[in-house]
Amino acid sequence: MKWLRKGCFSALALTVLLFAAGATVKAEESDTIKRGILAGSVDLSGLTGQEAEAAVRAYVESLKDVEITLMTSGDTPITVTAGEFGLEWANTELVSEALAVGKSGNVIERYKVMKDLEHENLVYPIELSFGVKEIKAVLEEKCTGYDQEAKSWNLERVDGEFRIVDGHNGYALDIDASVEEVNRFLTEEWDYGAGTIALKVKEEEPKGSKEELEQVKDVLGSYTTYYYDSDAGRAANIATGSDHINGTVLYPGEEFSTCDAVMPFTAENGYYSAGSYEAGRLVKSLGGGVCQVSTTFYNAVLLAELEVVERFNHSMVVTYVEPSTDAAVNGSKTKDFIIKNNLEHPIYIESLTEGKSITVTIYGKETRDPNREVRYESKVLEVIYPPGELITADPAKPLGDITVSGAFVGYKAQLWKVVTENGKEVSRTQVNSSSYRMVPRTAVVGVSTPDPAAYEQIMAAIGTGSIDHVKNVTAALLAPPPAPAEGEGPEGEGQ
Repeated sequence: MKWLRKGCFSALALTVLLFAAGATVKAEESDTIKRGILAGSVDLSGLTGQEAEAAVRAYVESLKDVEITLMTSGDTPITVTAGEFGLEWANTELVSEALAVGKSGNVIERYKVMKDLEHENLVYPIELSFGVKEIKAVLEEKCTGYDQEAKSWNLERVDGEFRIVDGHNGYALDIDASVEEVNRFLTEEWDYGAGTIALKVKEEEPKGSKEELEQVKDVLGSYTTYYYDSDAGRAANIATGSDHINGTVLYPGEEFSTCDAVMPFTAENGYYSAGSYEAGRLVKSLGGGVCQVSTTFYNAVLLAELEVVERFNHSMVVTYVEPSTDAAVNGSKTKDFIIKNNLEHPIYIESLTEGKSITVTIYGKETRDPNREVRYESKVLEVIYPPGELITADPAKPLGDITVSGAFVGYKAQLWKVVTENGKEVSRTQVNSSSYRMVPRTAVVGVSTPDPAAYEQIMAAIGTGSIDHVKNVTAALLAPPPAPAEGEGPEGEGQ
């Protein structure tokens, strides 16, 4: 009887214990998070879901003020904040997961969870996200300004001697790779404290070297043209254009555009109004005369045997070189003179003006046979003379206003390259074919006058097709009337 009572008591005690445990668990179940549950370093114990979310958001918001140092080109530090990278809380579902802990399963399972939390905290990691657009915007706005272009090794010619100018490496921020690096660091390595990120930088080596430029010392080609009859504006334009191409170094494979070098044709760029060709006429324009620079350059290039990529002849023949040896340029770049360094070594372009002459010299490393010579021959195929003169009456201009433009003889010509070795011709190659417009001598004559008789006379003179005759008639019509004879008054009466 005593044993039975003892056994009954034990079963009853266990039942009471389990009931008490279940009652305890049930009593603690509510809309709050169990004790011992954290989100990162944020303690969520006893908080409602709304309170827990607010607490985590406040913590994430505080992280936006954490400073991040970016190491840009040249190891220049730039300090920004994490918030500028579009920092956001990514796993907001952790609050609902934390609320559900210890509220599922049977009484024993829930009791076990509670006991586990007494011995060890349950920590949910706070996951953050960052905006690629925001990261890229920060890098472009704050970090690319420290990029440094590579500076090629260069040459200067002072007092007839070359001086080598050192080059240096260039650095440029690799935007796409740096965006990936910033995002990787913030999402994988960042401990939510101040940090430093080394951005991805592309390094560019300078062109050339001291050893290459030391070989530039030989004259490969040199040519001179003259402009004795040019006015001050045209002479100044030639000097300005010459200065713009002087001192250019071209490495093997590089191209050079004369237009890019000498333009824009503006007063701010050192140009004046002077004569130039336009649509078969001689007109005044800013930069008139620069074609003599490109033409002189062309002839030096031919002698140096560099590659001519693009060349145009003038619309009308020029007087300072033979037909087919000219090279025209214009402000619209529809005509440009472009060359390429097709040699294995750098070249240096020197362009100097002195008095009323311009000389372009191309220096490099001479590799041609000293017994080999090159010359160029201009071959005129056809000469086209103007058939007469062209006179235009302008009723908007007064009688006596005459503008005359000179005639231009038309040509069709070719340029040939002749190579000799030891004085013997070994090759003859056509270089170009050029056509120059024939333009007659023209005149625009003002015919506005209140005198019908004078109008008839000037129109009759224009009809003869002779500009000189028109000038004579105009001079006669505008001459003052003869003075009356001495002793005669009006109507021939004595005074």
